[in-house]
Amino acid sequence: MTTRLPFPLVDEISRHCLQDDTPETVHIEVHLPGRLHHEGLRTAFHQALARHPRVLVRQLPTRWWHRHYTWQLAPGPDVDPVAFPPPGPDALTRARTRALTDCPPLDAAPPVRLEVIDPPHTTDDHQPAAPTGTVLLLTLHHTALDAPAGLRILATTADLYRAATRPGPTPPPPTPAPPTARAPRHQARTEVRGEGRTEAERAEHAEPAERAQRAAPPAPLTPSTPSTPSGPSALSVPSPPSPAPSPYHPGPLTRPARLAPDHTATTATPHRSTPRSPRPGNGILLAVLPLPTRPQPTRTTEHSPPSPHTVNDQLLVATHLMATHWNALHDHPTAPVIVTMPIDDRPRGPHMPIGNGTRLTSVAFPPTPTRSPYLPQAPTPTVTHLLHHTAARTRALKSATPGPQLGFPSTALTSFPLPVGARRALTRALRSLTALWTPTALLSNIGRVPYPLDFGDAGGRATAVWFSAPARMPRGLSITAAATRDGDRIHLALRWSRALLDDAAAAQLLALFRASLATTASATTPPPPVGAAPRTEGGGTP
Repeated sequence: MTTRLPFPLVDEISRHCLQDDTPETVHIEVHLPGRLHHEGLRTAFHQALARHPRVLVRQLPTRWWHRHYTWQLAPGPDVDPVAFPPPGPDALTRARTRALTDCPPLDAAPPVRLEVIDPPHTTDDHQPAAPTGTVLLLTLHHTALDAPAGLRILATTADLYRAATRPGPTPPPPTPAPPTARAPRHQARTEVRGEGRTEAERAEHAEPAERAQRAAPPAPLTPSTPSTPSGPSALSVPSPPSPAPSPYHPGPLTRPARLAPDHTATTATPHRSTPRSPRPGNGILLAVLPLPTRPQPTRTTEHSPPSPHTVNDQLLVATHLMATHWNALHDHPTAPVIVTMPIDDRPRGPHMPIGNGTRLTSVAFPPTPTRSPYLPQAPTPTVTHLLHHTAARTRALKSATPGPQLGFPSTALTSFPLPVGARRALTRALRSLTALWTPTALLSNIGRVPYPLDFGDAGGRATAVWFSAPARMPRGLSITAAATRDGDRIHLALRWSRALLDDAAAAQLLALFRASLATTASATTPPPPVGAAPRTEGGGTP
């Protein structure tokens, strides 16, 4: 008998809130330096789906009086999820557009689509392009899967493809783990910080050359130094450092700042009486940013305070600076900036639980004066102060015992003994009522991708990895970041709702984020006290 599973909490809330004009897609883009054999890749991807059977789900038909939405585990794919669009100058651009507009259906297994873009492919001036090699573009339906699950599937695909193209016997598949198995808490924290597998899993699946390399102490990552913005519009940082503050906690009824909408380019028409309305859906911009510099921790006693901020903290502060400065430029009312930060507690090994496994947390920043506080005349708050405040908050969030993924109100909402149709109407009504308290933006930082994504001699190892999360109103903005295992660059995706911004405004917002991140790198931060333990990276994923 085919297994049936009621929708978990995150899946049900996502299913309740689906909108036709905003597809609930997760986009993952992997750039490879080489070429892949089409049939070999299709075979490896199908084998990866078989090794992660939780991907092979379809939603059963549901009536309003049913108690739950229900997943059905299919024995195999209902449709072939692998596609090879014809190559061309705009093949990659069109594939990215499909990733934002065409959601894989929930009633056919699996709810994923893998498009393989062969060269030549180019993009416009705002998007990075790979002049040679192959691009893998994986689109997931976010109701069923999240970005870490998609990356795990691609990692298994890479291992199988590499093994099939390498001479010698193929290693046996790993023994499936019990579905209810959970990793120890210390392993979960290691994953959240971007480490990926546990030591035992890494040693088990390592190749001989990789084992020898891991036996030696890892070489420190040398970050590239970003250029400091200049000119009258640059964000300036006051030099005097501030003491480490306590995290800012807004009141329960405090309304977060909303990003000021901007459709100047799309509404500028020859006849002002007939402005054009914004297009529905999402837009996306990809960028490659230098890894921001930060103080290097030193060793001390066990009683010393923790070490300084991480790159994830710098990304959070950069998001705050960007939103505050953007609203100041648009004469928008000041309010606390609250950034949603997903955290993933799952292990990243071959037995990683597949589905939606992240929990949402919030990092709040206090409101600032109407006059932009990042001009040279403003004495407070300094960026150093913000970095210490953010580090204290994220440290507490990552060390806390995991609670409900979407909070206790969502858990209570899905536990009501009501038909699914009534719970759907109640969820959508409450979402509309609480729209004013929706956080300002979402920042999801996966850190270093915990897999090499190595497709062997022909395909090579991934040189760039982007992913993006849906940007639904009223928040309307999601910023996602990742880095390859051996890279010192941040691959950043800015995804926005077209109801909030047009293309020109989004490009300006991305430029402002670049300047804000550079500001965090050039902030004067005192060296860590003697004895501080080094902190590791990582935020979470959608």
